[in-house]
Amino acid sequence: MTAISHIIAQELQARIEQVDSAIRLLDDGATVPFIARYRKEVTGGLDDTQLRMLEQRLGYLREIEERRQSILSSIEEQGKLSPALRADILAADTKTRLEDLYLPFKPKRRTKGQIAIEAGLEPLADTLLANPLLDPESEAQAFLNPEQNVPDIKTALDGARYILMERFAEDAALLEKVRSYLWQHAELQAHVIPGKEQQGVKFKDYFEHQEPLAKVPSHRMLAMLRGRNEGFLSLNLRAGEDGAAHPCEGLIAAHLNLALANRPADRWLSGVVSWTWKIKLAPQMETELIGRVREQAEEEAIRVFASNLKDLLMAAPAGMKATMGLDPGIRTGVKVAVVDSTGKLVATDTVYPFEPRLQVEATLKTLATLCERYKVELISIGNGTASRETDRLVGELLKRYPGLAAQKVVVSEAGASVYSASELAAQEFPQLDVSLRGAVSIARRLQDPLAELVKIDPKSIGVGQYQHDVSQSQLAKNLDTVVEDCVNAVGVDANTASVPLLTRVSGLTKTLAQNIVLHRDEHGPFSDRQQLLKVSRLGPKAFEQCAGFLRIANGNNPLDASSVHPEAYPVVERILARTSKPVSELLGNGELLRTLRAADFTDERFGIPTVTDIIAELDKPGRDPRPDFRTATFRDGVESIKDLQPGMVLEGCVTNVANFGAFVDIGVHQDGLVHISALTDRFIKDPREVVKAGDIVRVKVVEVDEARKRIALTMRLQDETATKSVPLQQSAKPAKIGKEAQRNKSPVTSNAFAEAFANAKRR
Repeated sequence: MTAISHIIAQELQARIEQVDSAIRLLDDGATVPFIARYRKEVTGGLDDTQLRMLEQRLGYLREIEERRQSILSSIEEQGKLSPALRADILAADTKTRLEDLYLPFKPKRRTKGQIAIEAGLEPLADTLLANPLLDPESEAQAFLNPEQNVPDIKTALDGARYILMERFAEDAALLEKVRSYLWQHAELQAHVIPGKEQQGVKFKDYFEHQEPLAKVPSHRMLAMLRGRNEGFLSLNLRAGEDGAAHPCEGLIAAHLNLALANRPADRWLSGVVSWTWKIKLAPQMETELIGRVREQAEEEAIRVFASNLKDLLMAAPAGMKATMGLDPGIRTGVKVAVVDSTGKLVATDTVYPFEPRLQVEATLKTLATLCERYKVELISIGNGTASRETDRLVGELLKRYPGLAAQKVVVSEAGASVYSASELAAQEFPQLDVSLRGAVSIARRLQDPLAELVKIDPKSIGVGQYQHDVSQSQLAKNLDTVVEDCVNAVGVDANTASVPLLTRVSGLTKTLAQNIVLHRDEHGPFSDRQQLLKVSRLGPKAFEQCAGFLRIANGNNPLDASSVHPEAYPVVERILARTSKPVSELLGNGELLRTLRAADFTDERFGIPTVTDIIAELDKPGRDPRPDFRTATFRDGVESIKDLQPGMVLEGCVTNVANFGAFVDIGVHQDGLVHISALTDRFIKDPREVVKAGDIVRVKVVEVDEARKRIALTMRLQDETATKSVPLQQSAKPAKIGKEAQRNKSPVTSNAFAEAFANAKRR
């Protein structure tokens, strides 16, 4: 524990006591949101980001420790554990280093080197290695033994060579030197598989491609790996191989202190070194280092997905107002669903305003009737096929019926079809047609994106980068933590939340979430938080973890609608006593609350951080951390890619952010790309420094390639653009967007966009 705590403390730049306290809480079953919010005194104020990192590193380091003990036991059982080796194993700080040290002692299948040792050839190998002045063939003569399958000199020398080759390839220090050299100097090369040029044309940028291994961006690495997995590309490493010998052969010789010259055994020893590299180390290192870059690329892709998912989940809610959801369609009609201010489905219909039926008047009348009957305040339009046509239809509806007080909004329908066909949707709406369930989801996600999107597998929301090419278990784990953090940051209404939403609350399992819903169905709404303890199987520990995140509006105690934890109510009572005010007059009374000193209300359990949070919550009880609701206004008359012209300045909504730029919905059924070089006038390394999913932005059309459905945009509105729509040029190499180019504010080049579009197409 102490060693692990020390490592994590250094990485987090925290004190060991903070890390030890956090580890104890995690081991005791506390969740990260609970610890971050309600145990600040215990952890010294570690935030949720630090705690997530701590949790991840704790798991990794414990795995290393478990493996370390297993390796020590194995080597000790073999009677080969020297003090020096034990010290090296105890000092190993990565799994790779541990496995390098264990390699010579690891049980393995019978090798050619082992067979040669069994044939009595090890003394020959040791002799030639120790004294290169000896003649190999003369020395080998004494080891011929037909009974051991060593009939001639060549067989004897080959056997000795295998012995040394395998010994060198298990030298941990040598492995680290070779690995370090290749990481610093090797280039990753991609080549098209001969005869696959036409079939693999989407990977054309990588048919003859090379770049430094350590600097390959994650999106390019994943693209090349996909090309290899689909049988169109081959990948290999190259490191200064212009000479007769590979640089790593010289590195191996130097490590072994082999001054290869013209001594009798030097030519043979040179062959041993060459074999060691070509037969053993080269394949091993190529697999390992490409795997290392793949892991880094996957981690980055998962990070990108997680960041985008967080932005989407924390998007501004339009509010719990009566909402009409429209799932656009042409031939199949527009699916209509109306939900009330609590999200309850109250009406459905299907209208056919487009070809082939063209029932425009009947559609307008139907929609107007539904809006009037259910006092609809919001009309949510899915952004799929026929979205702009439906948007125009609703505009006509509001114009034709000025008495309707509804606001129309186009929303992303990503994942709606997945939800419609899910078991959860079937349980929620067993009698409802699958197509209409999607309209319900579109309506609800405008009211509260977080509450609705938690019902969908995060991987189906579609804001990732090469999400299908990464470890699905690791992706799911990371995305689940994002959802958990978002849900608990916002808080949940215990009387209206669905089972999927409740399941994400700190301390609640799916079973407990179902029991909460069953309890309120049987006994009515909760009137205070203490009633949660009456829910079947919800004991004190679960209550401690969840109570602060579950809100009860209009209950017996106004504090139950806030994020103040019930365990801290005595602190509020001391504040009430000091101010001589009832809680109803204290809540929201910022002028009075600002006069209070947190230090005056602390005790042994609750320190200044918690009391400060309590006072802030009393000032704005139940405050929502999400931003105010805004929506993009698409330009009239710009409804398809055909309507776009370079130079147009449009408003749009950021739908996805990748390492190479941001995708923006400008209302033409095809997102445009703002390359990273076109996001701002200053130099940036990460697009998220400027934009995030859900942002409303103004962009200028740079280029349009209608044939390939590519739209190049810029947020640098002063940039010059092409005078007409032209195809984006292909380029295997990205444009160099350096600091000088940024200072000069040079126009964005086509090839940067081309590569980014190619990357996007392969997502």
